[in-house]
Amino acid sequence: MDNIGNLKKDCLLIFKAGLEAVDPFKAVSHHIKTENNIFRIGQHKYDFSQYKRIFVLGAGKASAAMAKPVENILGDRITDGILNVKYGHSIPLKFIRINEAGHPLPDESGFQGAQQIVELARSAGEKDLIFFLISGGGSALLPYPILGITLDEIKKLTQILLKTGAAIHEINTLRKHLSLVKGGNLAKIAYPATLISLILSDVINDDLDTIASGPTVPDNSTFLQCKHILERYHILEKIPSGVRKIISKGEKGLIPETPKQDDPAFQRTQNCIVGSNIQAAKAAREKAKELGYNSMILSTVVSGETRDAAAAHAAIARNILMTGNPIKRPACVISGGETTVSIQGDGLGGRNQEFVLAAAMNIDGLENTAILSCGTDGTDGPTDAAGAYADGKTIRRARKLDLDAGQFLLNNDSYHFFQPLDDLIITGPTYTNVMDLHVIIVQ
Repeated sequence: MDNIGNLKKDCLLIFKAGLEAVDPFKAVSHHIKTENNIFRIGQHKYDFSQYKRIFVLGAGKASAAMAKPVENILGDRITDGILNVKYGHSIPLKFIRINEAGHPLPDESGFQGAQQIVELARSAGEKDLIFFLISGGGSALLPYPILGITLDEIKKLTQILLKTGAAIHEINTLRKHLSLVKGGNLAKIAYPATLISLILSDVINDDLDTIASGPTVPDNSTFLQCKHILERYHILEKIPSGVRKIISKGEKGLIPETPKQDDPAFQRTQNCIVGSNIQAAKAAREKAKELGYNSMILSTVVSGETRDAAAAHAAIARNILMTGNPIKRPACVISGGETTVSIQGDGLGGRNQEFVLAAAMNIDGLENTAILSCGTDGTDGPTDAAGAYADGKTIRRARKLDLDAGQFLLNNDSYHFFQPLDDLIITGPTYTNVMDLHVIIVQ
């Protein structure tokens, strides 16, 4: 194998191979098969000629890229369509309108786009077909608060929840009960039209009701669970009063619950996952093998506190060096998932950059050892970086620049730690989103 100077190059090649495997255009094209007027998605067949109108709606960072192959297949059969995407994530489309909006905090543009999406869905009848394209970021990009709550209150709640380190399914449980479209409500609005959701998964275990807060999926969570989540993180008294009132009313049965499995709307709804983290991890593993590494996938359900996960990954790197377990050198261990950061400081960064900073401290001094962690959407936290890279010499290099890794970690300021080291990974928009990939290399 080559020397440590090529570790970063190999980490990047392996990560990029994972990205290419979940390219939305390829993913959607692979799942839709057409012949004459018939198209098939999974085991379901549909006849274009049976539908009076076809709408294409959606929300998420990758929804515009997902829409391109749908346009190629449907062409001028599309009656109308609109997508809410993150700012900077538009691509040229011919028959479908794109509305750029805020993420991770919802904004007024997202609300206006959500209103237009609901109007089209509500206008659809029994002889109409709706394609709904969902990807990560869909929760923030489809803001439509229920009566009694303002968009500002939703934004404040989101900010509070993000700072607690709450898991994504907990955050989305609250979002579903405070929205007119999430938690299966969009399927109910679209009924009795036929609804096909194409979904790019960005959550652990590909839970359909968690991805983008499940707008087209039955919701098993309750208002009581919302209250328990707020109590668990000790923020019940900190959240906006309007939100607290809604949850209290819902808990008492004064507000209808989200649609459950027995709602007739779901009899006319098909949900199909077209891409997920495991696909990216498998492609990354194959690329590592091609580069000459003994390669394995450790897990694609990595979750929990970022620093804890980073320490565990660093321990695996040490174990490979010391014992050759769980895989012999030259080794590449791939993992995926989505961790959380409990924010204590006021620095800049994201879960992937913090993961690598914590890992760098744990692999300090290890020869021929490197760790990379990146978000597949190209955006890690409120930064322009997808993630970061570190090896056994990172902390030594940082000391020469008077960078105290421990202080940067304490202040959640991983971005400004890696920036002067030139070890931020900046990809720009990737137009996909299947959580994060972590790459460990031990040569």
